[in-house]
Order: sequence, then structure tokens, then C-alpha cells
Amino acid sequence: MKDEKETKSRLLASAKQEFIEKGYMQASLRNICKKAGVTTGALYFFFKDKEDLFAALVERPLKELHDMMTQHYSREIMQAGKQTDMWEGTEDDQETASRIIHYMYQYHEEFQLVLTKSQGSRFEQYVDRFVDVSEKHYRKMAEHFSARTRKDEIDDYMIHWIAHITTEAFIHMLTHEESEEAAQKHMERIVTYMTSGWFGLFE
Repeated sequence: MKDEKETKSRLLASAKQEFIEKGYMQASLRNICKKAGVTTGALYFFFKDKEDLFAALVERPLKELHDMMTQHYSREIMQAGKQTDMWEGTEDDQETASRIIHYMYQYHEEFQLVLTKSQGSRFEQYVDRFVDVSEKHYRKMAEHFSARTRKDEIDDYMIHWIAHITTEAFIHMLTHEESEEAAQKHMERIVTYMTSGWFGLFE
């Protein structure tokens, strides 16, 4: 059992290096096995194929990030039904953004794989899933605030755009800022800016 865990660990470490250097499409299973010091038969004992190997590196961090988002959105919907002040609850936006940034930097290489090295795999368009989750949430929030303020509903184009720029804000940090500390400072101001813009649509 111990030997199996060590072999799998070496394969994952070797695969991560290969995917980072060459991307999913150009990565070689033969090279991965060679660097890990195992046979290709050993690789297929643990993983079905190259995509399954790639998934073993990125799937869990992606699921954890998705869960963090949906939990925040659930709290926000519940808060929207109770609050008397539209600005109430914005502290949770800042706290959640900070947790997400911290988590993404904990798994910096894994998220970089998805964002920059996943072409040709099923993860190539994975960012769109996060945009879709945000878009559905912002539609619900917009309907709530429109009814509450008696303002016209925000159109679908605007909702989609807001979902995109929210997602891209986090991606930009990860792909352009090496320091988590700097990313946290930037994101704090970005969240303030985006929150002000959101509520400005209803005031």
C-alpha cells in the first residue's frame, strides 16, 4: 500500500511538471513515466488516460472553489431577503474574496494548469462554468433588488457582463500577480469598486 501511494505521488508530481512545461496536448505520458521512474503499465494502474491524470491534479481544487462560490451565493440570497439596507452584507463579499484568493494561491500551479495549459482537455472551457454559476446568481439578485427599488430589471447582456468581469478579476490576479499579498490588496479595492457599481444600478 505504501509503495502504491509513493508511486502515485511520483506520477502526479512528474505529470504536474510535464503539463506546466508543455501543456496538456504536448505532454507525453512516456516522459511522465520516465521522470517518475515507473513503467507506463504502472501509470495505467492508477489512471485511465492522460485526461484522467490531468483531472487528478485539478479536479479537487476546482470543486472546492466551486463550493466556496455557491456557499457564498446561498448566504447572499438569504441575506437579501432579510436586510433592510442594500449595502448590508458587503463585508461577506470582502471576506469571501479574500478566502478565494488565498485558496487559489495555495493551489497556484493547479489553477494555472486549468487557465493556461488545459487546451485539448475537457477542462479547456471550465471557466465558463464559473461564469454560468455567477450569472444565474446575479440574475436572482437583480430581480430581488429591482422589485425592492422599483427600478427596471437589468438586461441579460449586463448580467452576463457582470458575471464575466467578476470571474476575470480573480483570473487576472492569478495570472498577473505572483504575490498573494499584493493580490489580496488589489482584490479588496476591486471588490469595493464592483460592489459600488452593482448597487449604483439600483440607486
